[in-house]
Amino acid sequence: MSVDRAQEAEGSETEGSGAEAVATAAAVHTYTTADVRLNIRSGPGTSYGIVGSLPGGSRVPIYCQTPGTTVTGTYGTSNIWDNISSGEFISDAYVNTGSDGYVASRCS
Repeated sequence: MSVDRAQEAEGSETEGSGAEAVATAAAVHTYTTADVRLNIRSGPGTSYGIVGSLPGGSRVPIYCQTPGTTVTGTYGTSNIWDNISSGEFISDAYVNTGSDGYVASRCS
């Protein structure tokens, strides 16, 4: 299943449920992914199932971040995973956040 989230990320950054509800307490920022097709996973790691994909250069909101599988990507090596929607995670190693650390609150 291939889901294009690039257009959805351009819309409202606080609507929805799940992890997005946590974001209402703090500002949600959007970031650009690397120029590669990126798998969206159901949890924070490569052992979780693929639930969709993003085209290279997509803009994504980061609602919260959590540690998971360590991945080496375009922007370095990281164990941080970004929650971009309810039940959807991407490796921070492929997101240009301008930081090697957390840029959003931890997922609860």
